[in-house]
Amino acid sequence: MERERLGSRLGFIFMSASCAIGLGNVWRFPHVAGTNGGGLFFLIYIACLALVALPILAIEFSVGRASQRSIARSFHQLQPAGTKWGAMGYMGMAGNYLLMMFYTTLAGWMTNYLIRMVRGDFVVTSAEKAGAAFGAMLESPFQNVLWMVVYVTLGLLVCAMGLRRSVEKVTKLMMSGLFVILLILVINGLTLPGAGAGLKFLFVPRFEVLQEISIFKIIFEAIGQAFFTLSLGMGSMAIFGSFIGKERKLLGESANIVALDTLVSIMSGIVIFTAVFTFNISGERAGPGLVFITLPNIFSAMPFGRLWGSLFFLFINFAAFTTVIAVFENIIGCGMDLTGWSRKKVALANIPILIVASLPVALGFNVLSDIQPMGKDTSFLDLFDFILSNNILPLGGLVYVLFCMTKRGWGYKNFLEEVNAGKGLKFPTNLKFYFTYVVPAVMILVFVMGYITKFFA
Repeated sequence: MERERLGSRLGFIFMSASCAIGLGNVWRFPHVAGTNGGGLFFLIYIACLALVALPILAIEFSVGRASQRSIARSFHQLQPAGTKWGAMGYMGMAGNYLLMMFYTTLAGWMTNYLIRMVRGDFVVTSAEKAGAAFGAMLESPFQNVLWMVVYVTLGLLVCAMGLRRSVEKVTKLMMSGLFVILLILVINGLTLPGAGAGLKFLFVPRFEVLQEISIFKIIFEAIGQAFFTLSLGMGSMAIFGSFIGKERKLLGESANIVALDTLVSIMSGIVIFTAVFTFNISGERAGPGLVFITLPNIFSAMPFGRLWGSLFFLFINFAAFTTVIAVFENIIGCGMDLTGWSRKKVALANIPILIVASLPVALGFNVLSDIQPMGKDTSFLDLFDFILSNNILPLGGLVYVLFCMTKRGWGYKNFLEEVNAGKGLKFPTNLKFYFTYVVPAVMILVFVMGYITKFFA
């Protein structure tokens, strides 16, 4: 079966960026930055993107483009005879399923808030009322299950309609709209009374925070955020490499996607932290629900806040939905590679599988709240996020790097030929030692630190 192709280079960039840009930028980045030193975290985060995440993204694209397969079969296609790199495919598939098992519920929260914003529930509100509303939403099994089912069903149906005919067109429209609305919200955030303090907190490093937070924890969190937001280590990005030709070098394309993703994180951070310091909201107290407590306060203070709030949550739904589509595209690609089934058949078969698999997270804050799999005050969301973020992503990144650097894998020469085919930014050819020893050491440290932070800190 001939591999499908995206219609344009812009389609590739937007599709790949859509996998990266989503709730990790709006929901996760402000919380992680806020609890890990603000400006110091941001500085280290940018370094982690440039030194670790960017080259690994180029590696994933290279494996996908050279193999013309999803992660389910890409290592099998390129591995030397007698080696077992193909086992990575099953770990990567598990990562994609795990991500969707909690991401679809989180995306449903955004839809819930879109409806409430349109209704005018947050025209006049406060941090306390917004926090209470968020808690009430979590306690409703009907709301959580309903929107999870909607996301799973619609996402897989869009993918079933085809790559160029449906997925690429939907992605371009939604991503364009998201940037427009975010720009408007950033401009508004800069007019708030707490804008100066918020910008200083986000962008100016304060080394005195090291008296309370370990530098190793900040580095660990920064690398973890880089991998999470770019969906690295589980083949979600590699699938898009298999959809493009060899007209462009892959480091430059990777840099474009990292830049777009980072821009959205920065814009989201500005929107959140200008409001945090204006409305005196504690990011640590609010936790991951910060976005659901802060944003209603922003819109309450804005002229035409109900309109802009509705548009913001609409396009955040778009961002979440495009991520869901992108990861589903990888899941469908894996199913097609393994079974030989049609795109539509694989998509329809996955609807009941993913709905059932996602129920523990959707019910984990209400019906199943007594089950705390990782200790007191934890849920299935914490468990699935830990398995993915602290295990599959760093170990998957390690495997990708070793596969492309070692003689018993695909090999450095083959990798360089693939990544540097075409026009654009060239991948450095004299950094084999760094990628063979330094980057793997970092990934192993991230893996170990994940367990230390979670269970021994």
